[in-house]
Amino acid sequence: MSKKTTEQEKKNISDDPSEGLIKVNKLNQSEKLKALLSLFKKEDNVLIVIVADPDSMASAFAMKRILSRRVNEITICYPNEIKRVNNIAMKDLLKIPLQKWKSIKKENFNKKILIDSQPSHNEEICKYCYDAVIDHHPVTQGWSAQFIDIRPDYGAVSSMMVEYLKAAKIKTSVYLATALCYGIKVDSQNFTKKSIYQDVLAFQYIFNHVNKQLLKKIEIADIKRDELRYFLFAIDNLKISKNRIYIHLGKVKNPDILVVLADFFTHVYEIGWVIVSGFYNDKLIVIFRSDGYRKDAGLLAQEVFGNMGFAGGHKQSARAEIAISNFPDEDIVLKFTTSTLQKYITKHLN
Repeated sequence: MSKKTTEQEKKNISDDPSEGLIKVNKLNQSEKLKALLSLFKKEDNVLIVIVADPDSMASAFAMKRILSRRVNEITICYPNEIKRVNNIAMKDLLKIPLQKWKSIKKENFNKKILIDSQPSHNEEICKYCYDAVIDHHPVTQGWSAQFIDIRPDYGAVSSMMVEYLKAAKIKTSVYLATALCYGIKVDSQNFTKKSIYQDVLAFQYIFNHVNKQLLKKIEIADIKRDELRYFLFAIDNLKISKNRIYIHLGKVKNPDILVVLADFFTHVYEIGWVIVSGFYNDKLIVIFRSDGYRKDAGLLAQEVFGNMGFAGGHKQSARAEIAISNFPDEDIVLKFTTSTLQKYITKHLN
């Protein structure tokens, strides 16, 4: 990377995205599409960057379709690990062409698009500047782009991409429609989480093109066979107190099993809280689930672990990740049990 490019990227990282966002917000959907497409020429090589999850994979898939006949080359890449079985199934069954971040020579691409994220969200992607950023998370600072479309009121970026496809008069393939449908369902949690009427309209628009059997296969693919042992361990070691379920799994090979178990135990009648923890690599990861009624999982995560590491989320779901080195007791991995987890949480709930 040249010195000139590095200086330009530093300049962009220090910018404020608000001005560019205001300009795009004044446009209707057809005008947004026109403004986006004006950034690209036939000879461009475009890198679409995502932090891979269902919404981002579907949205990147849609962007690739929109640009497919307008530029020379399009590659979708991701810096994180895809470990959840649903996400692996989605990628494989819907044939979404993804490449790992580390395998890509970024200098081979003269245009970059960031989707379902912002540069400040990830230490890898923040090192680069982007021509376009399309997202639905709250706007962050410290970066800029030529085209910025961020809509925090939307439940999913997949809904936004459906609107771009409609404006471009592109008929979605079965695979693309199924991906976008699943992206909307996951990020809106089947419309039980924050979403707006536009999310519903987008879902209705593509639903008739969805392969229902593929969609069901992706949705029910929660766990691998060798992960069944975690369910047995969880049932044997869980503690229930005052309509709360506490589970500590110890060391896990995949932190997503914590999420799967937390979601599973929310189905237990009369349970208002589920808190599941485990050690992955050098971190304690804690997953919070609540019924959202007079409860706030994100706030609880912040109160318990906010001063020790990353912690936050929404009313119904939250997550905390704390480096083992942040605990005063160096033997925390050996001594931590379900009872330990319960003690950490209880003093804040009480």
